[in-house]
Parts: sequence; structure tokens; C-alpha cells
Amino acid sequence: QVQLVESGGGLVQAGGSLRLSCAASGRTFSSYAMGWFRQAPGKERELVAAISRSGGSTYYADDVKGRFTITRANAKNTAYLQMNSLKPDDTAVYCCAAVNVPPTVVPRRSQNYDYWGQGTQVTVSS
Repeated sequence: QVQLVESGGGLVQAGGSLRLSCAASGRTFSSYAMGWFRQAPGKERELVAAISRSGGSTYYADDVKGRFTITRANAKNTAYLQMNSLKPDDTAVYCCAAVNVPPTVVPRRSQNYDYWGQGTQVTVSS
């Protein structure tokens, strides 16, 4: 069982940056691949970025490549999403998710993930 708590959301102007954190409970954080999802009003939830258990493999959605970076610190039981050059279209509730998978796997579908945080709001003003 893993409990996830996000932090770091807020209001930022277009072009600005935010860093989201996802703190996980338990002592087996390194057994879980992590993903960051977002859901804007009226839109479906979408995967933004994901990272393998060791951090050696990552995935990014096309519209965030080059702007967002997903990392993890297994010793701190925390995953991060650094978001730069933010756009109004990035406005959404961002959630982290976890799933126990083999070391190099980077799941890309929300159905693959077993544990979810409550989410943190990110609002980008124009």
C-alpha cells in the first residue's frame, strides 16, 4: 500500500515555472514506477510524464517535451515534476500515481496505475 501526497501547485504567469512534489509513504518507494497526470475542466485525464523505478527511463507527452522534467529521489520517497515555460493550456489539476512494475517499465495508461494522490491545482495566467 502506498499513499501519495502532492504539493507545489499554485498560480503562475505564463512563462513561469513550478515544481511539483509527490511524497510517498512506506519503505518500498523504489519498487514503484511513478506518473504525473493532469485533468483540465471538461477534458479527460492525460499522462504528462512518467518515470521508471530507478529513474533510468522516462516518458513525456509531446506537448510538454522540453519544458517539463520528471525526476525522483528514492532515498526521500519523493517524485518531482519541474515545469518550465508554463502556458495557460497547462492549467489543470495535477496528480501523481504509482504502480509496482518491473524495473525498466514506464506505464503510460492511467488504468495501469494502482495508487493515486489527491491532486494539486496548477493555474497559469496569460
